[in-house]
Amino acid sequence: MQSPALIYWYFPDKEALFNAVLTTHAPLRGAIEDPASMMDRPPEEVLPEIARAYFATVNNPVSQRMMKLLVGEAMRRPGLADMLGKATAVRVLGFLKEYLSRQVELGRLRPHDTRSGARAFVGMLIPQAMGTILFPALREDGLTDEAHVETAVGIFLEGLRPKV
Repeated sequence: MQSPALIYWYFPDKEALFNAVLTTHAPLRGAIEDPASMMDRPPEEVLPEIARAYFATVNNPVSQRMMKLLVGEAMRRPGLADMLGKATAVRVLGFLKEYLSRQVELGRLRPHDTRSGARAFVGMLIPQAMGTILFPALREDGLTDEAHVETAVGIFLEGLRPKV
């Protein structure tokens, strides 16, 4: 006997189901599970790790199908959109904001609004990710994820180097 309703024996609602799937198939969430261990590590190490985890999530076929499904569901269900935002974007941006703040304290980055810094860093990754998920034409130039990570992190860090 197969029935979509049986899944709710394990999950009280769609939001709980989607959250469980996100936790299982999103390497990016796993990358920030232990933020304390990363806070004092240099940005030249941590930011590429975060970017690679982001692309690992985006490049996972299960994640791709899930993202397409979630976007459609989120447009119809504002509660789901809010849950997704808190489960993913808010957590990742929150981690990056705290991490960048710590790097400013350590003198590795110049003082700046780390909320904008976190958004700017993630924003540099989105076009490459969209080339995988929605717009294959963005990948026609042959830019690999690894080359993009190296360049994007370099640009980001150069812009935030402390002024001597």
